[in-house]
Amino acid sequence: MFKNKSIDGKNNICGKKISELRKNTKPKMSQRALAEKLQLHGIDVDKNAVQRIESGQRFVTDIEIIALCKIFNISSDDLLCK
Repeated sequence: MFKNKSIDGKNNICGKKISELRKNTKPKMSQRALAEKLQLHGIDVDKNAVQRIESGQRFVTDIEIIALCKIFNISSDDLLCK
């Protein structure tokens, strides 16, 4: 039976990278601020959803990936490739 998890058992492979990108912005962006930016792109998430994405507890949709790439001005390869 197939399981929708990464090798390390997480529900996404981009959460750690999202956390790094968020923390490396100048000034440092909070999870709440990232949630607000996602909301401006039409993604209905809150601070808790961002926390679950970053910790790998939540799946990330393709629509959310596109919005995150726009927010951080990166390509999807930058976000998804280790």
